[in-house]
Amino acid sequence: MRRIWIVALVLLGAMAPAWGQATGSSYLGFDRNEYPGDNSLKVLRQTFSYAGYWLNYPPGASRNSWAGHRAAVEAAGLGFLVLFNGRLYAELKDVGKAAAMGKADAEAAASASRSEGFPRRTIIFLDQEQGGRMLPEQKAYIHAWVDGVNAAGFRAGIYCSGTAAQDDGNVVTAEDIRANAGGRNIFYWVANDGCPPSPGCAFPPQPPRPAQSGVRFAEVWQFAQSPRRGDVTGHCTNYDRDSNCYPPGVPAASGLHVDVNTASTPDPSQGRTR
Repeated sequence: MRRIWIVALVLLGAMAPAWGQATGSSYLGFDRNEYPGDNSLKVLRQTFSYAGYWLNYPPGASRNSWAGHRAAVEAAGLGFLVLFNGRLYAELKDVGKAAAMGKADAEAAASASRSEGFPRRTIIFLDQEQGGRMLPEQKAYIHAWVDGVNAAGFRAGIYCSGTAAQDDGNVVTAEDIRANAGGRNIFYWVANDGCPPSPGCAFPPQPPRPAQSGVRFAEVWQFAQSPRRGDVTGHCTNYDRDSNCYPPGVPAASGLHVDVNTASTPDPSQGRTR
C-alpha cells in the first residue's frame, strides 16, 4: 500500500542536488546505533544528506560498530552528526565526581574524534538520554564536558529531549540546559517524535525546519525514532507494522531501520574534510 509513495520518493532522491534531497533550507539525515554497512550507504544516500556517527559505545551496546568507517561515510557523499554517549544520572554520584567524569569524557571524545579523522572545530553532540530538569550532578557533568570539548579545539553540542516532561513541571530539557549553561556556546539537537509537530516516519522532499520541533534554537530535530515510542506517537500512522521506520527502497526484512532528522545544513557537525 506504500509502494507508490516509496517509488515517488526514490525518484525524487535521484533528482536531488549533489548534497541531498532538500532543495530549500533543510536537509534529511539518519542516525542508528549499528553501522549500516558500507554496501548500504549508497541507498541511504538517495534519501539522506548526513549520518549520525558514534565515537563511543551507543546506549545499551557492547561495541561501537561505527569506528573506522568515517572515510567510507564521507566517500558516499554524506555529512555527519558526530555523537558521544554521555553518563546516566546513576553514574554521577556527586557534583565533584560528575565534573571529573565530564572532563575525562570530553578528553575521550576529542581523542576519538582525532583518531577517526574529524577536523578541528567539528561539533560533537553529547547524548543526554535522560530528560526533564537537569539535577546539579547532571549540570556539573554537562558543563565540564562542554568546556573540555571546546578547549580541545572542537565544538560542543547536546542531543536531548525537546518535549515537555510532564512529570517534572513540563520542563523541556533543551530549554533547561540552555537556561543554565552559564553563557556556554552549545549546539542543540533535539528529539520530538510526537505527531504533531513531527510528520512521523516520513521523508519529505522539503523537510521541516528544526525550529518547527517547538525548540526555536534547535540546529537539528530528530522527528522519528526506531522503534516508535507508543506513548507519544499514537497519532503517527506511517511507521512500519513492526513499529520501526525504514527509508524509501529499504524493505523491513533488511532490518535497516533508522531515526530521522532534519537540519539546516547537509553536514550539521561540519565533520567533512572535503
